[in-house]
Amino acid sequence: MRIFLREQDNNSAFQPYLDCFLHDGAGSPLGAVLVLPGGGYTHRALHEGDPIARKFNTLGFHTFVLQYRVMPDKYPAAQLDVMRAIKIIRSRAEEFRLNPDQIAVLGFSAGGHLAACAGLLHAQFDEKCGDAADEVSARPDALVLCYAVNSTTDTYIKNPERQLPEGTPYCFADGTPIDPDTMVSADTPPAFVWHTATDPVVPASTSVNFANAMWKCGNTCELHIFPKGLHGRGLGLGHKDIHRWPELAAEFLETTAGFIRA
Repeated sequence: MRIFLREQDNNSAFQPYLDCFLHDGAGSPLGAVLVLPGGGYTHRALHEGDPIARKFNTLGFHTFVLQYRVMPDKYPAAQLDVMRAIKIIRSRAEEFRLNPDQIAVLGFSAGGHLAACAGLLHAQFDEKCGDAADEVSARPDALVLCYAVNSTTDTYIKNPERQLPEGTPYCFADGTPIDPDTMVSADTPPAFVWHTATDPVVPASTSVNFANAMWKCGNTCELHIFPKGLHGRGLGLGHKDIHRWPELAAEFLETTAGFIRA
């Protein structure tokens, strides 16, 4: 099933949409996982989309993949897309047989940055589209951040070999970087965070700093730093340790965040 987020806009080159992977035969309303592929806000990586949704579907959740806007669209296009997606899923909870209070956002790299934005900035957006989704909250109930850009400062600004793309969705409209590791508050949803220590693109320290900020605020956060692995590992196939992260995340959602799964 495919759901477009908004009515057709003939002036827009790309129409954001959700692909739905509903769990067959759910005996009771289940938790849901919204997947946000990475791609540096320039594209959406295929291996971080449908394969992830199918994996978490087998782990007992309803899953969705969001194809959100990327550059040349700027802030807050992608942020509006993820907020709208959460609202649509929550507003159709009865139809999908999912628990409206158990929606996790799972993102990779730039998609992880976007997932963090969903947990940190949801109160700043109130997009109205004239349907039932307008009446429900855009706040996710849990975050799963996979080698996420938790700090644009550490990933780009402190790295002379890399530059923050011009007009990037990593920044607010005034150009101020959106650094999730400095924006955590007591309202931030519980988070499962993983990274690899040898990631050459996004430093693992950004995930460590995010987790420390969560713990400092008294929030729940589970952190895994795997010793080796390049950026963009997705499901971690071929890595005996990394490939276990989906099961670890599913256990976190069930036992710590209280999600129901089949």
